[in-house]
Amino acid sequence: MFSKLIWLNILTLTLALQTSASQVFAAETALNEVLVDLRVLETTDIHADLVNYDYYQNRINNRVGLVKTASLIRKARKEASNSLLFDNGDHLKGNPLGEYLARIKGIHKGMIHPVYRAFNYLNYDAIAIGNHEFNYGLKFLKAALQGAEMPVLNANVYSIKHNVPYFTPYVILKRNVIDQNGVKHELKIGVISFMPVQIMRWDKSNLEGRVYAKPIVETAKTFIPLIKAEGADIIIALAHTGISSDPYRPDTENAVYYLTKIPGIDAILAGHSHSIFPGPSYQNLPHTNLKKGQINRIPVVMAGAFGNRLGIIDLKLKKQKEGWKVLDGTSMTRAIATEKGKSLVKRHEGLYEVVKPEHLETLRLIKKLGW
Repeated sequence: MFSKLIWLNILTLTLALQTSASQVFAAETALNEVLVDLRVLETTDIHADLVNYDYYQNRINNRVGLVKTASLIRKARKEASNSLLFDNGDHLKGNPLGEYLARIKGIHKGMIHPVYRAFNYLNYDAIAIGNHEFNYGLKFLKAALQGAEMPVLNANVYSIKHNVPYFTPYVILKRNVIDQNGVKHELKIGVISFMPVQIMRWDKSNLEGRVYAKPIVETAKTFIPLIKAEGADIIIALAHTGISSDPYRPDTENAVYYLTKIPGIDAILAGHSHSIFPGPSYQNLPHTNLKKGQINRIPVVMAGAFGNRLGIIDLKLKKQKEGWKVLDGTSMTRAIATEKGKSLVKRHEGLYEVVKPEHLETLRLIKKLGW
């Protein structure tokens, strides 16, 4: 009986040691595993709606305004250890403030357009050029862009004179990120941008003889391997184009669906069509997971228009011997107001002060003209 008790105690101790050892091994494995959560934020199609104001009705409008979206940006950043912020284009034209700055006041030496002053203040990591940026002509656009302190991107609009991209086609951002164990790593994020080729028809008088546009998907297939070869760990597309599964053609206006099929693109920020993805409008889109916000397993987001929503993509990255791998990605949007117009966030007072001068100038002009 005594010997049986001894053997029982030995067996119990052995099992306890094995369990303890396995727990230690699991803990060491978790500590050695490098996992990074990266949040990607999008604004798109702001159309000069910097302030929550309807200049046509001459009253507050809490359904619009970057000063409201900025509060969502601040909250989303606080929730994440690592984040990036991008604008997806169509930010200069769309309301009386934009018209006043382009057609009356102009951009003088030393002046920074309030849109880019706002982007600078909010520390955008890069921005895309949208088709409406061409509406006031290339000379105005060039002058306005002098005030932007972040990379300004587009890959598929080419200079006729030099036969090279008219804008910077892509950039590789080097950012320090914190993994789940609190360790810092350098991450190289490739960012590229596209827009519809229809600009050559929509803004023919401003663009003909100066630039030409290449098809979106073909341009992506050219540049994505180059960005990878230059050392990008992940690639994000700022796609100023909508979402449709209609058969692809070189002049397809809404090409996001086909961008998701290109190897190397890890996340896509969509725009142009003022829609919301993920959302019920896309419930019949093939190979789409609305719960996760994925198309063909690639996370995609489209954040409406006029600053009414913030787009969010959350990526989970793992560092491996051969480099970083995206394990998963989910997307969502957050609104600044309910469908009935009830405000969900306060105005970002810091940003309002940044853009207030031109806002008040626009109000004075409207009053002078008797609108």
